[in-house]
Amino acid sequence: MASSSIKSAYRAGFRDGAPFILVIIPFAMLFGVLATEAGLSVFETLSFSVVVIAGAAQFTALQLMGEQAPTLVVLASALAVNLRMAMYSASLTPHIGGAPLWQRAIAAYFTVDQSYAVSITKFEDTPDMTPREKIAYFFGTVTPVCPLWWVFTLVGALIGEAIPASFALDFAVPITFLAIIAPALRTRAHVGAASAAAILSLMFFTVPYNLGVLLAGIGGMMVGARLEQAAEAKA
Repeated sequence: MASSSIKSAYRAGFRDGAPFILVIIPFAMLFGVLATEAGLSVFETLSFSVVVIAGAAQFTALQLMGEQAPTLVVLASALAVNLRMAMYSASLTPHIGGAPLWQRAIAAYFTVDQSYAVSITKFEDTPDMTPREKIAYFFGTVTPVCPLWWVFTLVGALIGEAIPASFALDFAVPITFLAIIAPALRTRAHVGAASAAAILSLMFFTVPYNLGVLLAGIGGMMVGARLEQAAEAKA
């Protein structure tokens, strides 16, 4: 029975993560195309996706490299963009923190926006899931996402300019993050943080080296934290 429930949880995770295939494919191809156009070799481009496996940080680093930004700025910006993964990990720990070390290590590598967004929603909506079912569900969510990120990064790097401009692959970037963020906007604090970050990112659009995104992110977190404190004080 236990084995059956774990398999069922994995299949449920796969099913819930599968819709992201529609945007992961063009998103990954776009990165592969832009990376090779920026001067990276096919091997370097694929290695980038395998090692970092974080689209937002990869595009941030790539853009700054294209602007000839100092290496320190490139690294700091990519790291700052990926600091959200630390928050993801802290949020997931109560649910899968009891898994064996090797499973947690693999889960840490595969903690990306899609796997986190789908998994945390499921865990919060289904509190009676066992830890083993939760880790199986998490791995199910990444199965249709991460391998395709690698594969289509390679495809984009290999075919590069052969992709017609009319395909407009860049549509996948905003759609991916809208699909992740929209279901998570459940409280006033969530909506406030997202709104503040969006407004600030527009205000700081002209800040050099794309650092406006970092400032907007910090501002959004501050607004969200303040709204959450206010809500707790009223409770």
